[in-house]
Amino acid sequence: MRIVVLGGYGDMGQGVVQDLVAHTDAEVVIADYRAEGAKAFAAQLRGKATAAFVDANDPASLAPVLQGADVAVGAIGPFYRYAPKMATAAVKAGLNYVDICDDYGPIQQLFALDELAKAAGVTLITGLGWTPGITNLMCRLGASRLGTVDEIKVSWAGGAQDSQGLAVVMHVFYAVTGNVPTYKDGQWIEVPAGSGKEPVDFGGALGTVNVFHCGHPEPMTVPRYINARTVSLKGALTPEWNNTLADLFVKLGLTATPQRIETLSKIIHKVEHILGAGGIPYSGARVDVIGQKDRQRRTYTYRTVDKMKRLTGIPAAVGAWMLAQGQVNAKGVYAPEGCLQPEPFFAELAKRGIKIEEMVI
Repeated sequence: MRIVVLGGYGDMGQGVVQDLVAHTDAEVVIADYRAEGAKAFAAQLRGKATAAFVDANDPASLAPVLQGADVAVGAIGPFYRYAPKMATAAVKAGLNYVDICDDYGPIQQLFALDELAKAAGVTLITGLGWTPGITNLMCRLGASRLGTVDEIKVSWAGGAQDSQGLAVVMHVFYAVTGNVPTYKDGQWIEVPAGSGKEPVDFGGALGTVNVFHCGHPEPMTVPRYINARTVSLKGALTPEWNNTLADLFVKLGLTATPQRIETLSKIIHKVEHILGAGGIPYSGARVDVIGQKDRQRRTYTYRTVDKMKRLTGIPAAVGAWMLAQGQVNAKGVYAPEGCLQPEPFFAELAKRGIKIEEMVI
């Protein structure tokens, strides 16, 4: 099996490549515009991966790299810019595809590929990383434990000291700017990013973090598959002063356009080691699924804390290998909660040391 990881030399893409090399016998292609770095990374893997040049700004450069592959993984960020380009190229190449898209902006474009994907006999899974990804499957597992679901609360905390990618910085500014989607009382609405602050206990090394509304795909995809009245997404960075600084940048208008986000992010990326100073180099996710079971109110809570690269890269690698092995029968475009079973998927994560904690109230 040949699996192409688009953006495989990136901060999160490396996590995908490393897991595929360690846990499968796939022929892995590290496709990246940083050709020399990709080659050096491939050399470290001692013949278990090869490198190829690709530039997502030039869709024509994607086709030759995807030709002859069995599965593609999309890990080129920021996803508000590149997710539709990668997914479209995969569908045109007739490849099963999974990405780690964590931006809400491209979701409608990605689902608009559904008919093309079905016609091509392709399975396209978007958002199979940490959040979205693990969080979506937590939602599905909790919902399966209940008779009716009233509310789903998705939360994440990302360590500024836990990532080094420019695309991650761009994603954060995109997510905390303007109004963002949420799902409340049976309808999609928009709320101001940064609103609704509340403390959430992630356990593990993170403990309690103050989170707030920000832009992510979960409120846009979970209600497609789970009948819940409300689905919200809140997140935050650690240390907490990073959120205060980001809010200041937003208020100053420095994130008002994609170009401004890129300019600011390049500056911030150069001093990222300072922004993470004093922080905890771990990230986490928590999902609370609230509803009724046997006429009694129940809350199923799921938590996990680990390194961001592992939380993001490993789920995408597991999903890619499942697609390569023909273990996902659904054709078309799906979010993870629409086509994957949580328990066997979490069992694969557990084999790699990622533990999902379940609590019932």
